[in-house]
Amino acid sequence: MSNVTPLIELANFVGKSPLSSEDRKTRHAAIKSLRESLEPRGTVRKVSDLIDIVMVRSARARRKGCARVNIDLDVFKPNNKRAISLFL
Repeated sequence: MSNVTPLIELANFVGKSPLSSEDRKTRHAAIKSLRESLEPRGTVRKVSDLIDIVMVRSARARRKGCARVNIDLDVFKPNNKRAISLFL
């Protein structure tokens, strides 16, 4: 018992995308629309946004220039036994 109906439906499939259109203008318009949607949008930024960017980048550069800091933390129980030893 084979069911060939799905294969017949697949064989009779007709694409409805404007990208597969026979009309050249329709196809090019679809490609142009797709390309424009994928391109980054040029947004107008406020001065406060630009200042935020400068501050973030300068802080990042400052952190890269500084030596790493190591933290060694010991926590003890009331009976003077070590509860946690944490090294960051």
